[in-house]
Amino acid sequence: MENTNSPQRQVMDDEIDLLELWNVLWKAKFIIIAITAVFAVGSVAYALWLPDIYRTEVLLSPAADDDSAGGGLSAGLGQLGGLAGLAGINLGSPGGVLQKDRALAVMQSRFFIKDFFEQHDLVIPFMGSKPGAVTGTVEIDPELYDVTNQQWVREVSPPRQAAPSDEEVHEAFSEILIVEEDDITGLLTVSLEWYDPSQIKTWVDWLIEDLNSYMREDTLLESQRAIDYLTEQLQKTSLVEMRNVFFNLIEQQTQKVMLADVREEYAFEILDPAVIPERKSAPGRALICILGTLLGGMLAVLFVLLRHYASREKEALA
Repeated sequence: MENTNSPQRQVMDDEIDLLELWNVLWKAKFIIIAITAVFAVGSVAYALWLPDIYRTEVLLSPAADDDSAGGGLSAGLGQLGGLAGLAGINLGSPGGVLQKDRALAVMQSRFFIKDFFEQHDLVIPFMGSKPGAVTGTVEIDPELYDVTNQQWVREVSPPRQAAPSDEEVHEAFSEILIVEEDDITGLLTVSLEWYDPSQIKTWVDWLIEDLNSYMREDTLLESQRAIDYLTEQLQKTSLVEMRNVFFNLIEQQTQKVMLADVREEYAFEILDPAVIPERKSAPGRALICILGTLLGGMLAVLFVLLRHYASREKEALA
């Protein structure tokens, strides 16, 4: 009796199956070429339709953390930290959040971005614009904002309204804001991606400047509150050791105030400023065309094979 499961028979079956597939694909070669060509033309049209996007970035170095300079005052902070906390005052506990992390959280927060857009009047240029006819420019979209009547006319689904909300602005801006940190050096790269290269350069400059100003003013306010609190507590105690601790803490807070007054780049020092980008960062039109063509070819082959086996199954049932 012939062994139908022999390796030689399996090899012959595989050769027959591959030959059958090749014959099926060869007979439908014009269909495959036509479908692939449609996808290729479509991917080229889509790639050309996409507007150019530019990216600018600024390299930042976190400034020295004032709270880390407490050193020998840790004992005093431990004694007074709980009492000051009840008064709503931060005396700079060494175990607290680093200034760099606080600054990054502030920069990406809703309230800071809201104030940033309001201060520089960016809501309309950002939320109401579209890529301009000239590459590297933007223009107000009349379907979004009516310049003549100065009102929003865009159509959105509830609960959104015609005028963008603070949350919507924050979500949209977060999509173009990129923050990257080097784990080895600790340096930060803040980037913006947008259609107009000159706009994003200005926006990045404003963003870092406003962040440094906010962190500096916040430190000045907090330190002044701490000084007032410590001075008040100093007047209430006659213990020499406690008075020395109070004097040391007041001196520390005074140094923080002096440093904040003289250092403009308070939270982050700019190592490499942002520039107006000359080359687009996206889209990758060549890659889009290649992937679109490959996708069309694979779908065409799949369509031909499915059609072939469906017809053969139909014939077998007939």
